[in-house]
Amino acid sequence: KPTAVRKLNAEPAAKITPRVNPIPPGTDPVAPDADLPPVPTYTPYKEPLACTETFGALESLFTQRIAYIDGAMGTMVQRYKLEEEDFRGERYKNHGHELKGNNDILVLTRPDVIAEIHTAYLESGADIIETNTFNGTTISQADYELQAKDEVYAINFHAAKLAKECTAKYMAKHPEAGTKFVAGAIGPTNKTLSVSPSVENPALRGCTFDEVATAYYEQATALYDGGVDIFLVETIFDTLNSKAALYALENFFADKGVRIPVMISGTIVDNSGRTLSGQTNEAFWNSVSHVKPFAIGLNCALGASDMQKYIANLSNCADCFVFCYPNAGLPNAMGGYDQKGNSMAEEIRPFCENKLVNAIGGCCGTTPEHIAAIKDMASKYEPRQRPVVEDLMRISGLEPLNYKPDPSNMRSTFLNVGERCNVAGSIMYKKAIIDGNYDKALEIALKQVQSGAHVLDINMDDGLIDGVNAMTRFVNLLVADPEISRVPFMIDSSKFEIVEAGLKCSQGKCIVNSISLKEGEDAFRANARIVKKHGAAVVVMAFDETGQAASCEDKVRMCQRAYRILVEEIGFNPQDIVFDPNVLTIGTGLAEHNNYGVDFIRATREIKRQCPGCKISGGISNIAFGFRGNEPVRRAFHSAFLHHACAAGMDMGIVNAAQVIEDKYELIDKELLEFVEDVLLNRCENATDRMLEYAQTLDPKCKPTAVRKLNAEPAAKITPRVNPIPPGTDPVAPDADLPPVPTYTPYKEPLACTETFGALESLFTQRIAYIDGAMGTMVQRYKLEEEDFRGERYKNHGHELKGNNDILVLTRPDVIAEIHTAYLESGADIIETNTFNGTTISQADYELQAKDEVYAINFHAAKLAKECTAKYMAKHPEAGTKFVAGAIGPTNKTLSVSPSVENPALRGCTFDEVATAYYEQATALYDGGVDIFLVETIFDTLNSKAALYALENFFCRQGCAHPCHDQRDHCGQQRPHAERPDERGVLEQRVPCEAFCHWPQLRPGRERHAEVHCKPEQLC
Repeated sequence: KPTAVRKLNAEPAAKITPRVNPIPPGTDPVAPDADLPPVPTYTPYKEPLACTETFGALESLFTQRIAYIDGAMGTMVQRYKLEEEDFRGERYKNHGHELKGNNDILVLTRPDVIAEIHTAYLESGADIIETNTFNGTTISQADYELQAKDEVYAINFHAAKLAKECTAKYMAKHPEAGTKFVAGAIGPTNKTLSVSPSVENPALRGCTFDEVATAYYEQATALYDGGVDIFLVETIFDTLNSKAALYALENFFADKGVRIPVMISGTIVDNSGRTLSGQTNEAFWNSVSHVKPFAIGLNCALGASDMQKYIANLSNCADCFVFCYPNAGLPNAMGGYDQKGNSMAEEIRPFCENKLVNAIGGCCGTTPEHIAAIKDMASKYEPRQRPVVEDLMRISGLEPLNYKPDPSNMRSTFLNVGERCNVAGSIMYKKAIIDGNYDKALEIALKQVQSGAHVLDINMDDGLIDGVNAMTRFVNLLVADPEISRVPFMIDSSKFEIVEAGLKCSQGKCIVNSISLKEGEDAFRANARIVKKHGAAVVVMAFDETGQAASCEDKVRMCQRAYRILVEEIGFNPQDIVFDPNVLTIGTGLAEHNNYGVDFIRATREIKRQCPGCKISGGISNIAFGFRGNEPVRRAFHSAFLHHACAAGMDMGIVNAAQVIEDKYELIDKELLEFVEDVLLNRCENATDRMLEYAQTLDPKCKPTAVRKLNAEPAAKITPRVNPIPPGTDPVAPDADLPPVPTYTPYKEPLACTETFGALESLFTQRIAYIDGAMGTMVQRYKLEEEDFRGERYKNHGHELKGNNDILVLTRPDVIAEIHTAYLESGADIIETNTFNGTTISQADYELQAKDEVYAINFHAAKLAKECTAKYMAKHPEAGTKFVAGAIGPTNKTLSVSPSVENPALRGCTFDEVATAYYEQATALYDGGVDIFLVETIFDTLNSKAALYALENFFCRQGCAHPCHDQRDHCGQQRPHAERPDERGVLEQRVPCEAFCHWPQLRPGRERHAEVHCKPEQLC
């Protein structure tokens, strides 16, 4: 304490042994050799599969002009007004489930209808028509009990065959129109791999990655057998579903020995610019770009005008062709689409003017008329030219991470890979996983991201943990939290089946950590191919059949060997190859370990030189493993190692993100740094012994940037003051010549004030004004019974209503009018509306909390009181103006007192609930015409503050203020009724912001446990 100072420097510091055989001054132990070997020559990867002629024909079409894709199949089917028997036909005459709405089976039961639709789109100008197979998987067809493989095969095969027949007939009839293509439509299924079907269990999934991939493989087989030219993976609302489809297609191509063009189309669900599973469209591109699609695009959900900015972004980042097929505007109240072809074409025109697309089509609500109008408009414009996209490592979570290193300052662009979700890196995390406490594990993950982790490492390698199940569950939980899953994941395991489990749960582009040559080249190739099919980047350990690389030479040799296999034989993008040359522990006391730090740093520089485009990573905490327990020393090692390794080209590392950000190299205690770098750079023979001696002088819990010594020499003599101020001088005294006080403009109320302010001001200053008396006392005189309170309106209401005086304005308005008039005749200047309990909270006691009922009570109470004052003033003009005060009572809840003696922190309701109730009451009173708002009978000031908070919001929305009273003369238009969010947080319809008070807004990707409320075929 400042009142009881203790000095640290009391005992003499321990004497440190001098250096033994230090390296010569000016020697840089990590400098590159003067005579380096040349960079190896690598043979470019050659696609081993034959490519169909469609590639060349499509390439020519997409580069010469804008191509046209057909429009909605479902919209056109609806025009035929088909009945159940049309869907059944002879094939399904006795099927036990209703089939109407299963459009895909029409290729078997009404092929004439589908053929007419295909032909209509071809005649409208479409270059590409899609097969009628949007729901052509065993998963989607299970809704109609048609999941049998032979049925699903028949649907896809005959859909493809029918579409090919239509294109053949059209081309024979119109040879001048050029080639027409059939795209096998592969829809999203009615399941999602990234979103739980249960709010209670966010780790649950309705199906597995393998089940979805198998369903897509079977669909692709039938479409290919039917003759499709293209595979179109479309309407992707969950990127992991599309990754399963692409994984299946890659396996299909490998099995068939041939490759056909693949086009991929995502779906942005709203103006947040994200898919239903929360990804931005650039993150989506990063996740699927590994298959090198022929074209990438967007469809459905949005109209053209809303889709434009997202297509522009996709056009900038994608190095393939880009297309889109938007809806015909937004749906109307009945779910239909009203936008006509010419109008839609005009909305699409900016896409063409700005050269954003190579192909255009239509989705929901579009018809051949729309496609013809689009073609007529777009034919005047040139197609998009594919940009040269900078060659970077592009990974993703919900958001993209495009890693662009700065060669001049690699430390500034270093990627922090959070280490705390690794059972080997955190005892707390390991215990949470073993105990099944996944909430605690999620807290650890979130804290890392909040502390600055760019990538999250996830490792479950422990003998007490079922790695596959733990990895699956934890990644599913991470995906459900957008604050965590916005960053990419590093799926970390020495067991490849655990790696695969993690990859099958993540929609983003991950980094796999790791594979190696430990088990030989064949196993290495097999694992690398699987990683590539999943679209992940990969960490390769410097490990081969002879063991772990320790020397610089071995590290370079092993990494260069792995690099050659990956780029020449597997076709891996060098940007997605990350080498871990093994960060090995130094300072162990063993002489053979002394140069491990130098070897890693020198190998880093040489590996990056010999393996162009690759990245370097490592587990930073390994370097000072022997100094666990001594925080300043261990953390100083991490900081110094990163400084030198990054200078040599290190890109990323598994670190404690918060610490490496805090422990900047420039801030490390210089004396401590000298000892640390002696060990790290192997600058003398006894560097480890000297480090241990010095470490014993430090407080083991201090920070390396603020070292505290335990046993130091006595403090140095304090230097005398230099140039002290003269005695008697007050340095904080005011100047003798002060500037004048500034002039401030008085605040001016921005809201219009009603005329009632002036009338009341005049009344209250000229004489004492009179307010009416008790409403309840007067009501009692009428001796009303239950039927009086019920009237016709509440004749069948299920709760007793006697005593609910407020509803008498609806059931016995004559009684309330007589009471108001009696008070006016007694001399009252102000009468109060009969709305003391006119909130949803108070009316809940009578089960009348419905908003329309509460609105009616307040509106008619205000209107009735205004009618009484108007009649009285007309009869007695000499009496002057009479005012109506909207009575706003305290409710039957209190915000400051607990309803429970046992739990004083409990409250019967929240501030927001009370404020909302008051806002709604004020709205109705205002609409009914009150002159004043009277917040009365306040037994809890916090309730009244909620009322006043609500009224201030109300005045802001209305654009006027009043003495707790309204001004209908200025703001009298009927207030629109706000459509509120339903219980799932989904807006029922779009309304102006002015219609809301404080409804929570749905954050992109946040509420993703909710079920998908409509089937994909209802979207498209």
